[in-house]
Amino acid sequence: AGAMAAEGDAFLRARGRTLTAFRQDDEYQWKGPFYFIQGADPQFGLMKAWAVGDTNNGDDEWGEEIKLAEQAVQAINKLNPKPKFFVLCGDLIHGMPGTQWRKDQERDLKNVLKDTDQDIPLVFVSGNHDVGNTPTRETIDNYCKNWGDDYFSFWVGGVFFLVLNSQLYFDSSKCPELKQAQDVWLNEQLAVAEKHKCKHIIVFQHIPLFLRKPDEDHDYFNLEKSVRQEIMEKFHKAGIKAVFSGHYHRNAGGSYKGLEMVVSSAIGCQLGEDAHGLRVVVVTDEKIVHRYYSLNALSSQGIEQELLDMLAKQN
Repeated sequence: AGAMAAEGDAFLRARGRTLTAFRQDDEYQWKGPFYFIQGADPQFGLMKAWAVGDTNNGDDEWGEEIKLAEQAVQAINKLNPKPKFFVLCGDLIHGMPGTQWRKDQERDLKNVLKDTDQDIPLVFVSGNHDVGNTPTRETIDNYCKNWGDDYFSFWVGGVFFLVLNSQLYFDSSKCPELKQAQDVWLNEQLAVAEKHKCKHIIVFQHIPLFLRKPDEDHDYFNLEKSVRQEIMEKFHKAGIKAVFSGHYHRNAGGSYKGLEMVVSSAIGCQLGEDAHGLRVVVVTDEKIVHRYYSLNALSSQGIEQELLDMLAKQN
């Protein structure tokens, strides 16, 4: 049991509401351009479930997803220079809390992810399949035991990153006190960011605020309009530059008063025309530039010269 515990602990990347990989005191200062990799929705089990038309119980195989996740890890490991971190924006697995294949899916995903280069920290974001469409204290605790805190912040080179549990915005009816706790914490974090005069503030969450337009109708893939409006205004006032999400299994995005909403397609099952892929995000002095790459393109060609040039610029 000791060995298993150690193996599990390796994935508790965020504790005490911060990411353990970066020492905060070293990271308040801007040190020049860097980049990170954003992936979303490896969602072990969805491809089979989608193919057989049973998204509740059809997730009994995930061999395809294992291969895709392996390809993603191998592509990231080959990159030079190395990304600062690899963030997975939720729906790590398909099996909802309490379903049959969940434990096996989590185990198999961890097996793939543990091959990520030791110098590339993993950042986990909770999705609806990870904590449930209507999360409870128990489902969130369970997630935290497996993957680390469900919301936290961290600094990298003068840039402030916030990871949020978007499920608390989607439906917190069974754990209103947890939503309130995240709200209080978020306000504190935004005050900290203002005090430290960070270069940029960037948010990661699973469910997008919106897919294309800030005032679009609410559906399964975005947040309810009044909730969305409140968050967008808060983010805009705090000077947040970008929100990166998954959940849609297609690429999308838009902007609200200078806040960019970036929706990235999946490593796993595609629900649209996009390729299985990852997003490369370059953070420079002035701006945040990002590009979505298919796993095949990233594996074979790496990052294109234009982005490498941005990284090489010394401020």
